[in-house]
Amino acid sequence: MDHRRLWLGAWRIRGMDSSETKAAPIAEVEAAPAQGRRAAVTFIMVTVALDMLAMGMIAPVLPRLVADFAGGSEAHGAEIYGLFGTVWAVMQFFFSPMLGALSDRFGRRPVILLSNFGLGMDYFVMALAPNLRWLFAGRLISGITAASIPTAMAYIADVTPPKKRAEAFGMISAAFGVGFVLGPALGGVLGNYNPKLPFWVAGAMSLLNACYGLFVLPESLGRELRGRFSWKRANPVGSLTLLRRHRELLGLAGVLFLSYLTQQSLMNTWVLYLDYRFHWTNRAVGLSLALVGVCSALVGALLVKKTVRALGDRLTLLLGLGVGWIGFATFGLAPTSALFVAGIPIMSIWGLCGPPAQGLMTRHVSAQEQGQLQGAVQCIRGLTALIGPGMFTSVFAWAVRPGNPVHLPGAPFVLAAAILLAALPLALLVTRNTAAA
Repeated sequence: MDHRRLWLGAWRIRGMDSSETKAAPIAEVEAAPAQGRRAAVTFIMVTVALDMLAMGMIAPVLPRLVADFAGGSEAHGAEIYGLFGTVWAVMQFFFSPMLGALSDRFGRRPVILLSNFGLGMDYFVMALAPNLRWLFAGRLISGITAASIPTAMAYIADVTPPKKRAEAFGMISAAFGVGFVLGPALGGVLGNYNPKLPFWVAGAMSLLNACYGLFVLPESLGRELRGRFSWKRANPVGSLTLLRRHRELLGLAGVLFLSYLTQQSLMNTWVLYLDYRFHWTNRAVGLSLALVGVCSALVGALLVKKTVRALGDRLTLLLGLGVGWIGFATFGLAPTSALFVAGIPIMSIWGLCGPPAQGLMTRHVSAQEQGQLQGAVQCIRGLTALIGPGMFTSVFAWAVRPGNPVHLPGAPFVLAAAILLAALPLALLVTRNTAAA
């Protein structure tokens, strides 16, 4: 038995009352052996990377399939595709807290594996879709099955000591970055052969990963630590009430909201801005997005760990916010494309803020509520996905409208910089107790 197993067993028992402690000896609440735990954490990282890879793979071909099935003008196809994106975000918003609450009741393993199997089968359904309705139904189901990310994050929180959770969440961010880089590139190559091929490959990868998980993924939440399932906790509003329990928890949720809202400027105006401002080709835009993914992966895999160990969670969070907004301001005000590209690594330092923020939040809830907490965090992300697209695209449209006295195509990024800068004093305020401790 290594020191981590002793630590985790003691930590779990410390969270129980005296009756629970008597009923659950240390041997029942120990973590998995080190070798099994490493394999399980690796599986979680691979799962997140494959989820992002699969979603990225279908990104280049899905708009064209929707337009072909819609059979109307390009504008009509764009409207339908926008509806697809909205429905997917709504499914994420409602089902993320539900899956998180289910994992608190029945364990992380079944939720993660069923989501993987469901996602794989759903990609096959979309590959076989004969019309727009089938494709729409597949996209709807995809929004549900892809809502397992909070459960994966809760799994990491279960098996990682609190002081090392920021590092672990940083690796999750790196997995996101890897999928973000490789997915669209691989999907574009496969789509050239057949527009349905990326769906088949994405489905096969999800199913193979689920089969692999059957053998290497142990349960991280013991039966004696599981809570009761209730619809009050499983709905978005109910899950968000958990954040009101502690001042720092609510404040950090506000920081994440502002951070996720900032991210929407990248997702919704990047291509529009580069096409309008610098007249970049599709290849140049794709390479720039790949650079964003590479920088994000490097920050998550390497820089988060070293910075947290050197500065601690709080200062790492503040550093990410304090530097990240400069990158967004550079995007919005850059007079040349070279300076715009120079802003990408600066903006990527912003990736330092998310992992320590979530790591600090996990310290304020019990083991039975880690799934609910991650579901609430995903709800926050879902809210920004509903608000951000319309907000930033409207700002861009206003900024480039002919006759407008203020012609600033980079206005969405300037707004994003202001939002991220506003999160800095909030983070400074709500983490004062952490600094004192």
